[in-house]
Amino acid sequence: MITNLHIKNIGIIDDLEINLNKGMNVLTGETGAGKTLIIDSLGVICGGRFSKEMIRKGESHSYVEICMYEPQDINSVDGNIIVTREIYSNGRNTCKINGRLVTVSELKDFMSKYIEIHGQNQNQQLFDSSTHIKYLDNFIGEELLTLKSEYSSKFIRYNEVKRELRNNYGDEKEKQRKLDLLKYQLNEIQEAKLKKDEEEKLEEKRKIMLNSEKIAKNLSEASQAVGENTIDVINSAVRALEKIEEIDSKYSSTIESLRNIYYEMQEISRDIETYCEDVDFDEQQREEVETRLDIIYDLKRKYGNNIEEILEYGKEVADEINKIENAEEINAKLRKEKSELETELNVIAMKISEIRKKYATELNQRINKELLELEMKNATINVKVEYKANEYFENGKDSVQIYIRTNIGENESELVKIASGGEMSRIMLAIKKVIAEADEVPVMIFDEIDTGISGKAANAVADKMKSISKNHQVLCISHLAAIAASANYNYFISKKVENERTATKVKLLNEEEVLCEIARISSGEVNEVTLQYANELRKKVS
Repeated sequence: MITNLHIKNIGIIDDLEINLNKGMNVLTGETGAGKTLIIDSLGVICGGRFSKEMIRKGESHSYVEICMYEPQDINSVDGNIIVTREIYSNGRNTCKINGRLVTVSELKDFMSKYIEIHGQNQNQQLFDSSTHIKYLDNFIGEELLTLKSEYSSKFIRYNEVKRELRNNYGDEKEKQRKLDLLKYQLNEIQEAKLKKDEEEKLEEKRKIMLNSEKIAKNLSEASQAVGENTIDVINSAVRALEKIEEIDSKYSSTIESLRNIYYEMQEISRDIETYCEDVDFDEQQREEVETRLDIIYDLKRKYGNNIEEILEYGKEVADEINKIENAEEINAKLRKEKSELETELNVIAMKISEIRKKYATELNQRINKELLELEMKNATINVKVEYKANEYFENGKDSVQIYIRTNIGENESELVKIASGGEMSRIMLAIKKVIAEADEVPVMIFDEIDTGISGKAANAVADKMKSISKNHQVLCISHLAAIAASANYNYFISKKVENERTATKVKLLNEEEVLCEIARISSGEVNEVTLQYANELRKKVS
């Protein structure tokens, strides 16, 4: 359940905090006070879309935080789940679940397990027959999960096979054009005989070539500095000290050091001579390096950012050539696999369809019972399941559509062609009521579910929402006295001007204030007569 909702900088909401409770929580208040903004904010924290126009004027970002108490949930910390979403005017989002950063998509998937929002958009979804299968499958629940999972994995592979068959060069001219191009590319790469690290070594060699004169000049100077004269001087020093070594042994270590220097200087002199030979390049060597680098640069421009990528592309081209040359054999295997998958999908889809048809009958009965109690006595819902033998859909081979007959003697028709706004609200509530009995989502939010209804229908809607709240936390916006009277907790939403800015305020009402609010909603006035009516209504639904 939601225990706390904190909203900052959304529309006219400056900084609003609401503590919610178990059971039925109803928001009422004056028009334009920000009730819908609260529901919109809940949509935002559930991963819904957010327009930068929703950010409060003069602010750089909006913020929504929700705290849920789910003590048995593995995602909770000490029983609490804290979810935040911060949205900036440049479109950047920061979403967190218990302090862990998540994407908007991950947030949406996570929150769908805890909160279900029903508003006018959901009413519109009923007009879209493609959504009807979702309501039936939600009603069926776990019995379908294994079969749908098995079907889904095969359906994914089925689409992959069809895509491979489409792309596997059925056209002979196209196949030959592609083959010629790939063979040219492979030949170009293979003829280059590229080696890893070759480019770096060639560029290093070219750098030496470009600076060969400078290198040769300085090597020559170094050679002269450590030449024979220097070595002879060291050798003379060694011989002189050797003559007095017998007199005093303390000169021995110095003699040894000089001998080492003598040998090192000879080695250094030979190294420098070798270096001089290495920088002696002719024009042909220069051209060979430049030509080789040009080949590498040209291949990089065509096939990759470095030699490793070029070689990897060559492997891919070789594989593609093999695939094209053996396309008929591969296609035969794919066609065989496609046929086998179709057989397997048909078997699973038929089982799914049988289950759907069985439960559709039960769903019809349950929804029609709810509609009867919602003052739609002559209305009947018919959830039809039609098996499409020659088609494959994501969730099976069924087309599911909800039909309605609103009056006795009339033909049933699609919802979009018959149902009014008030009827759609009650139909959706009936569906939600039936599905909610098996639904594990703990929080259900209703945004103006009472649109277009009054009188007995309003009382019936209030009863249904009260019934749902026994097993789910319910939060709703309402303009009906019957729904406000049925609430366990009533919140009054108002707006005030502070520092020349309008801001939304919320207040949890006590019992006396609840009666005044019911009186205001019912007649627009609070007086002795309307208060008596409010009191009677409150007692009736409690």
